[in-house]
Amino acid sequence: MRVFESYREYVSHFSRLVQLEREEEMRQQTEEIEKLSGQKREKLGRAILNLTGKDIGRGLGGKYLVKFGRKNFPETEISVGDLVIVSLGKPKPRDPQGTVVEKGRNFLVVAFDKKPPSFVYRKKVRIDLYANDITFQRMLDALKLFGKGDSRLGDVILGKRKPSFIPSQSKIHFVNDSLNPSQKIAVKKSLEAQELFLIHGPPGTGKTTTLVESIVQHVKRGYKVLATADSNIAVDNLVEKLVNAGIVVVRVGNPARVSKPLLEHTLDYLIQKDESFKESEEIWRKIDVLREEQRKYTKPSPQWRRGLSDEQIKSLARSGRSSRGVPLRRIQEMAKWLELQDRINSLVKRARVLELKAVNSILERAQVVCSTNSTAGSELLMGRKFDVVFIDEATQSVEPSCIIPIVRGKKLIMAGDHRQLPPTILSQKAKVLEFTLFERLLEVYGDDIKSILRVQYRMNERIMEFPNKEFYDGLLMAHPSVAKHSLEDFPLTLSVLEESEGWLKKVLIPPVPLVFIDTLGLCEERQRRGSTSRENPCEAEIVAKITKKLLEMGVKASDIGVISPYDDQIDLLRRMINVEGLEIKTVDGYQGREKEVIVISFVRSNNRGELGFLEDLRRLNVAITRAKRKLIMIGDSKTLSSNETYKRLIEYVRGEGGYILWEP
Repeated sequence: MRVFESYREYVSHFSRLVQLEREEEMRQQTEEIEKLSGQKREKLGRAILNLTGKDIGRGLGGKYLVKFGRKNFPETEISVGDLVIVSLGKPKPRDPQGTVVEKGRNFLVVAFDKKPPSFVYRKKVRIDLYANDITFQRMLDALKLFGKGDSRLGDVILGKRKPSFIPSQSKIHFVNDSLNPSQKIAVKKSLEAQELFLIHGPPGTGKTTTLVESIVQHVKRGYKVLATADSNIAVDNLVEKLVNAGIVVVRVGNPARVSKPLLEHTLDYLIQKDESFKESEEIWRKIDVLREEQRKYTKPSPQWRRGLSDEQIKSLARSGRSSRGVPLRRIQEMAKWLELQDRINSLVKRARVLELKAVNSILERAQVVCSTNSTAGSELLMGRKFDVVFIDEATQSVEPSCIIPIVRGKKLIMAGDHRQLPPTILSQKAKVLEFTLFERLLEVYGDDIKSILRVQYRMNERIMEFPNKEFYDGLLMAHPSVAKHSLEDFPLTLSVLEESEGWLKKVLIPPVPLVFIDTLGLCEERQRRGSTSRENPCEAEIVAKITKKLLEMGVKASDIGVISPYDDQIDLLRRMINVEGLEIKTVDGYQGREKEVIVISFVRSNNRGELGFLEDLRRLNVAITRAKRKLIMIGDSKTLSSNETYKRLIEYVRGEGGYILWEP
């Protein structure tokens, strides 16, 4: 659906899709926890076993903080903001659940709302990634709020009102003097936009840099700004760049990277110095003491109440009478428990008021508040309004996720690239959520509401040229600083190539930036039993040989990236190439990243010309635009050429002199 007739229609459409996705995520997580062993889930990056917990005090909102660590911490998908379930083995929904608030090299810090059971402080504790219901709930709450509104921005989002612009002749004093003309045009138009503007940033074009300049210019004009992105890493990048531009930033939520400059701008860090917050901490300590004392007395459970109300229990205790077969001693204990509970409730209320006062005083001083889309819906920002909302990586966010920050503002500026991968949707019935708000508005209103960034600062021009023509209408140009760069610029030991096999020597010649190794029917794909993924052991061996030789030549492990679209191939490659610092990830895992050298294993090789999800050309675009100086692709030209775009890619590489037929 492109245009909506009413707010009610919009809310009903997206609420249904959010519910479908929420149910599917819950179903998949629960099924996986039940079916797979802990070891298997750990291997997939969705669990960590054999942890030891340690109490490290209280956090914001009186949350209980526990640090879980172990030696040889595994590679894991679990990151800051994720909901996890903590158990001693097989997790059950009734086991304690908490949120990851910090992630280090060999530990996680988890925040619990309630005091966790004592087993979390033992050894052999297991943590599992669990479906994050909070995010879904916040989407639904934001949709409800959006449905009550009736604003110009709301009408634009429905597709009912064309976005307006007020041209300005006043000169803009750019803070970042290295911006190129297309970046400056985007910033200027974003200031002239009254309700909505889109910044289209193809790979390596400095999309976040441009967005940050636009934020700075809005701040200079006195606007209050909320800046968000779907992932914590993208928010960290925004915070870092804004701090460097001299902006007063408060980061709500926890950074994915633990670095001092980032931590010093978080609400959690800044609040520690606030007097109201210190007072609230003192109250939380009193609450702990009262809760400890409360445990000595009988809790008024239905078994002991026998229909008695709180007031009746207190009255009986005062007059020293028993009732309904409940002994007087038990009644007095329950009355004492209730009296303590009243004191606790009153103190909790006071602590929360003080915390809110502290939070508000810090947020009032901020020129820009940064958070993930989801955190923009937290109670910390409840009722707070902003003049402008900026969303980075908007094409990786589902529309209801964008609505969470949008309901807090009057004007919206989004940056993204709809030619790269969309958000991942689990439910087949909710697949339409892959069509993002950025893309929908572009379809409804056309190119007038956007600016495309045209100069890229990442790829050698010969690596850039194919995606440029295929996906960006030939609008991109390589900045002179990168246009000709190659591995020749590195101090390499080329003598190690002398004893290499013929094909390998050709692949690694430093001046050649672009290579396609054609396995032409010699490397068959295969499927593991019970898996829907694919692997290609022969291609994996080729990748292993290439990376080994690159390292011998003197290329740093951290400068090499290995990409494959298939999880099983990634698993195989990680077992074959176990080099610290050398990242091996799926295409989805590499979006937004770059490396000096990228090696891609396409995996698919069959007589039927079946490409599976390689057919999604956005996946191809992301994969080939990660490389700065050298791109090495491995695949079966016969299978890949069943798709016209892959056929053109192979022909392009052939024309550039980088086509190599593999000789086993």
